[in-house]
Amino acid sequence: MATIELTPLEQTKIPIEAEVINPDNFAGKTVEEIKKLEVWRGNRKKKLGELFKIAGETAASAGEMSIVINGDVPTTKRIGQSMSAGEIIIKGKVGMHVGAMMKGGKITVEKDADHWAGAEMQAGEIHIKGNAGNYLGAAYRGSYEGMTRLEKGVQGTIIVDGNAGSEVASRMTDGKVIVKGNIGAFAGLHMSGGSLVIYGNAQERAGGEMTKGKIVVLGKLSEILPTFKFEEEVPEIELDGEKVKGPFLRFSGDLAEEGKGSIYVSKKSNPNLAI
Repeated sequence: MATIELTPLEQTKIPIEAEVINPDNFAGKTVEEIKKLEVWRGNRKKKLGELFKIAGETAASAGEMSIVINGDVPTTKRIGQSMSAGEIIIKGKVGMHVGAMMKGGKITVEKDADHWAGAEMQAGEIHIKGNAGNYLGAAYRGSYEGMTRLEKGVQGTIIVDGNAGSEVASRMTDGKVIVKGNIGAFAGLHMSGGSLVIYGNAQERAGGEMTKGKIVVLGKLSEILPTFKFEEEVPEIELDGEKVKGPFLRFSGDLAEEGKGSIYVSKKSNPNLAI
């Protein structure tokens, strides 16, 4: 796999719109051509080579491309937006909208990611080794679909090793989000499919207005909405092909939307919810 390395030349508070940092855009270009790609830095256009030291080699196709970003880029937005193949490795923090509307490939963030990571993604994988902000895998304002499926048998996956903010997986219709830490309020808001797995604690209003899909909380859920109905206690559930021992309490809802979604909560972590 051919690798291009980008090293930021400065740490700036001015936002950079960098959707051009994408294997689809780099494939088939020379290093000099990549340096000339334009981005917005605040309200001014800049060439990518003015903001990053760029070195390495390119490939003819996106699937053969690896982009490595050395260091923190917390104000650089839209890295990997709409990418369809290849790999991006960010060896630091990253700004908003990383991997938004992805259609394939893999993005690894070795530290934290800001808001809207993986928003409306359709396929591929995002692995955030630190924390994620709000609206992880969510729908943009005015849109009715967050994470969805690109085609039959292909789905997107987001894994966060740390914590995540509010409205994670909002309006998800398909795909999978796994948060190994804690999560904020309104998780799975308006969900109509897919699965959200939370290994830590979850704040209030989880599953509000969901119609389908599955939310699993292995830690403590601060509340269960009154529009969810207790259905059963199950001894175990299956996550990523592995069985996780419970017991778990399953609630269905959101009944205010005539929903048929399921929220599974650990009975051990939530004795207050046991019926």
